[in-house]
Amino acid sequence: MFPEEELRRASQPGILDSLRGMVATLVQLVHTRVELFTTELEEEMHRVAMLLLWAVIAIFFGGLFVLMLSMTIIIAVWDTHRLMAAIVMTSLFLAIVLVAGALLVSKLRERTRLLSASLSELRRDGQALAADDARRES
Repeated sequence: MFPEEELRRASQPGILDSLRGMVATLVQLVHTRVELFTTELEEEMHRVAMLLLWAVIAIFFGGLFVLMLSMTIIIAVWDTHRLMAAIVMTSLFLAIVLVAGALLVSKLRERTRLLSASLSELRRDGQALAADDARRES
């Protein structure tokens, strides 16, 4: 063989080079998706932790407020209508519990879908790969 032909063959990418490139691209793709997955998971864990913290704070201080309010009202009407004041306060607390429960249920139904961005990126990757395969076949 002539030296020019050997040099030209050596400079042309072979099937092994293409395979290496494809594997490198696949590894980068998986790496990016795993990073997105972990980022979304961390964000969701942070959101849930903050929700739990504020729920505990609200429940604790809400309970103290309700206790003090009901005691204040009952003490204020102790001589005349203490039983009616206790019944009114109990009914009011029951109404608050029912409204809060309904709001909680609606908020739980509104929650975001876990890993939605990762799933949409994977779906888009699959569509791009399918389009590349279709283009190569035609």
